Amino acid sequence: MTNWNVIASIAKTHLLTKIKQTSTAAIGVTFGIGAYITLVSFMSGLNQMMDDLILNLTPHIHIYNEIEPSDRQPLNLYDKFKNSFNVVHSIKPKMNQKKIHNAFPIINYLKENENALGVLPQLKSQIFYIAGSIEMAGSLTGIKPLEEATYFKLDDYIVQGSSNELHNNSNGVLLGIEIAKKMSLRVGDRVQISTIDGGVFPLKIVGLYQSGIADIDAIQSFANIKTVQRILGVPQNYITDINVKLNNIDKAFLLAKNIEKQFNLTAVDINTANAQFETGTSIRNLITYAVSITLLIVAGFGIYNILNMLIYEKMNDIAILMATGFSGTDVQLIFMLQAIIIGIVGGIFGLVVGYGLSNLIDNIPFETQALPTVKTYPVIFNIWNYVIGISFAFISTFFAGYFPSQKAKKIDPVTIIRGQ
Repeated sequence: MTNWNVIASIAKTHLLTKIKQTSTAAIGVTFGIGAYITLVSFMSGLNQMMDDLILNLTPHIHIYNEIEPSDRQPLNLYDKFKNSFNVVHSIKPKMNQKKIHNAFPIINYLKENENALGVLPQLKSQIFYIAGSIEMAGSLTGIKPLEEATYFKLDDYIVQGSSNELHNNSNGVLLGIEIAKKMSLRVGDRVQISTIDGGVFPLKIVGLYQSGIADIDAIQSFANIKTVQRILGVPQNYITDINVKLNNIDKAFLLAKNIEKQFNLTAVDINTANAQFETGTSIRNLITYAVSITLLIVAGFGIYNILNMLIYEKMNDIAILMATGFSGTDVQLIFMLQAIIIGIVGGIFGLVVGYGLSNLIDNIPFETQALPTVKTYPVIFNIWNYVIGISFAFISTFFAGYFPSQKAKKIDPVTIIRGQ
């Protein structure tokens, strides 16, 4: 019967008598786990920041009425050409409006979907910004500011002002920061908005908008949807776009296809709209975890080498133990227990070091004009990273101790003692 108290005492003695090697092995585990926690937390934060930069601005489903040529041309209506191969050049789009027919009944219908978190109408229009002698082409989007702030985090991209100020001002405009710089405009100034029909309307700048994408910030501005309807001279049911936010993003593709079939509109899901971006995110995550796991594996090999050398140095002790009645299994357990102790101590210190370094990075100032709301380096504290780290510490040290201990188990004590 195995005497665990004696085995634990011998394992403890071995570790303490070789404190330098024991410390080196434990530090190897600590470094591996700490580096893994720090790297994964930091890279996950960067990936999340990049995802939010794009995905916060992108609806899960974007519904609009796409202007395109008719599938059935007049030539196809003649029976005499039915069996012929017809080629029609310079096909023009069919005459229809950009607005969505029966937009509000569609919005109310989508709101009843159990997976719909928010359904928001928008009105997009091409305009010109006029300030003195300066004239710039741009885009004005009519929105419901408070709902946009709730579902699409609009306030995170407002560097001056707020969505509430835009909501309370019927003649207010949220101007792209690049437009404001080029036209030397500030919050509180007035900018003239000219439509493609030639009408000019003065709007007060109540805030500056910065998405982090310069091309968008150089043309984009926002106003209350009723304000844009008034500028364009259209009724209150005139809507060009519907943005849908879902509880489960994975259902966006199927729901978008159903909307297209049911309402004869174009519906683009977020995965289709950002296919290349999703691929980049997957590759970044793959690289992060590949490098992190490599660090853990390197730490495991370090422990293996140290325990392997420890066994060779303890040949005489092993021979004496086996000569005094300890079985090969008992000897194996002694060295296995040493490895497990190193894994536990090194793993715990690794978690502490990883958390400390992650917390340090999370408090380092990080300011850039492209990301106005980010003040420090992004770090994600995910409990599963710590669970994976400590689990890998146990597993790696277990196998790092198992293989050398197999050699110790098979040592012939007579051969060792005779060689002395």
